[in-house]
Amino acid sequence: MWIVYALLAAVFFGARGIMYQWTSQKNINRNLMLFGVFFVGFIISGFAMMLLDQQWYGWQDILVGLTLGLGSFVANAALHKGFSVGKASLISILSGLPPLFVVLLAFLFWQETLTTQQLIGFIVIFAGLYTIRYSNDISFSNLQGAQWGLLAALCFAFNDILGKQSTRLEADMFGTLTLMFGFGSLLFAGSWLKTRKKMTDKINALSSHHSEVKTWSDKKTFCCGLVVGLTNVAGMMAILSAFAIGTTGLVSAISAMNILIILLYSRIFLKESFSRQEILGLTAALVGILILRLSQ
Repeated sequence: MWIVYALLAAVFFGARGIMYQWTSQKNINRNLMLFGVFFVGFIISGFAMMLLDQQWYGWQDILVGLTLGLGSFVANAALHKGFSVGKASLISILSGLPPLFVVLLAFLFWQETLTTQQLIGFIVIFAGLYTIRYSNDISFSNLQGAQWGLLAALCFAFNDILGKQSTRLEADMFGTLTLMFGFGSLLFAGSWLKTRKKMTDKINALSSHHSEVKTWSDKKTFCCGLVVGLTNVAGMMAILSAFAIGTTGLVSAISAMNILIILLYSRIFLKESFSRQEILGLTAALVGILILRLSQ
């Protein structure tokens, strides 16, 4: 059954990535849209928590849930920002590197040594990233959104560790998700309110210079976030269910297929062309990710 959950997570997170890319190209307030994404997750998780009579059993459960909310806040904001300024295929492959950071964090915090397979995975990933960087002429002065993809990967890796930790603590799933989505909602709502006037002026200025660009109303933006959020909460439910009963590395390997869904979307619908170097780099990075995930 864990295989089914992991496959569902891949599908839902892939759909989320596609929706993030699509909305990132619209004239909307990003914080308000992401507030909607997290708010619907909070409502669904809170309702399920009450319906199933779930609860928090201690301060550790609460801390993990709140920290997941903080990590998700940064990760989702960075991912959406990356899609708005960078190439979808590049951002998707960079945001799919959590295992790279998971291994490093595990070494730093728990002194877990690297296996031969993990070292091979590292080498293949870095070779692929170097090839992608070379083919896109990415530099510190021309990052092309790469910094946002890497930040998203780091935060998603942080969340992977916390998500697994919540299952090790035997925390109730919807209790954890309620805290995660609730805290994330508060952070995005606060960000939206804080920058509301500034973002409204910016969007209106863009619309005045480009009459064909239509500004989304707050209501439309928030409702769009609610729809996108359905894929996010469904993906979190699926991957936590898979982590609870399956091997961490194998679950991660299958859920990593969401990268392929976004890459196919970028090629078929966005008509992004890939050079031979990009294809080689993307393939190497994907193979390296798979090797690294299966070694965990």
